[in-house]
Amino acid sequence: MIIPFDILQSGIEIFLLVFVRMTGLFVIAPIFGRRNVPTYLKIGFAFFLALILVSVSTTSLNLPDYNATIIGFILIVFKEFMVGIVLGYVSYLIFTAIYIAGQIIDMQIGFGMVNVLDPVSNIQVPVTSNFYFIISMMVFLMFNGHHLLIKALFDSYSYIPLGGALFGSELMNDVMRVFGDVFVIGFKISAPILIAILVTDVALGVVSKTVPQFNVFVVGMPLKILIGLAVMIITVPAFVAFIEVLINGMNSEMLDFMKDMGPR
Repeated sequence: MIIPFDILQSGIEIFLLVFVRMTGLFVIAPIFGRRNVPTYLKIGFAFFLALILVSVSTTSLNLPDYNATIIGFILIVFKEFMVGIVLGYVSYLIFTAIYIAGQIIDMQIGFGMVNVLDPVSNIQVPVTSNFYFIISMMVFLMFNGHHLLIKALFDSYSYIPLGGALFGSELMNDVMRVFGDVFVIGFKISAPILIAILVTDVALGVVSKTVPQFNVFVVGMPLKILIGLAVMIITVPAFVAFIEVLINGMNSEMLDFMKDMGPR
């Protein structure tokens, strides 16, 4: 059977657009966007996922009209890449709340000056943030969060057709709302330790007034570190359950962003 050249050309263009959106997601998404994941693996994974989607997709993958010009096609490629970047960034932004929580905790228990170099992200991160982030990534894999990312990417074509992405005011409003939610989530994660440290400070203040000879500065710092680490260990099961809620929230946020970028 001879395949007409125009059909073959159209299929290649559709595959390229799908591949670009997939690549945009894997650039920044949790797990896939880590620097210790080889670039060849990211590209190859995106390539085969795009091949599977084009082959078995039940949604209509129609080639958008770009007036048969290279400038128009480049613009569509850029829009598809931005769709993947936005979805990946939303999924990753939820987990940046963990870094904020770790920074707040370290400032309270006395680890504010202790940062470690994360060789994966190549940035300085607090010790507590690194501990929480490792747990969150393990829970993310355990609850098949990476499957949710791939499913959301496949479902995105039901809301955002090829070349049909819109970046309007509703999208910007949701971006600002998610930024605010990140700080709220970070504070909720650190709240138990903050309360424990506050109670400790009040108790040390009472002791210092009652027994002036008692050296609060010598005893206070080790005591706050000990209490902070104890509360952190005790609240790990609750933190794991909270990460499950975050994963479900990530899925719903990605759905909202897909609706914002879809045609009205």
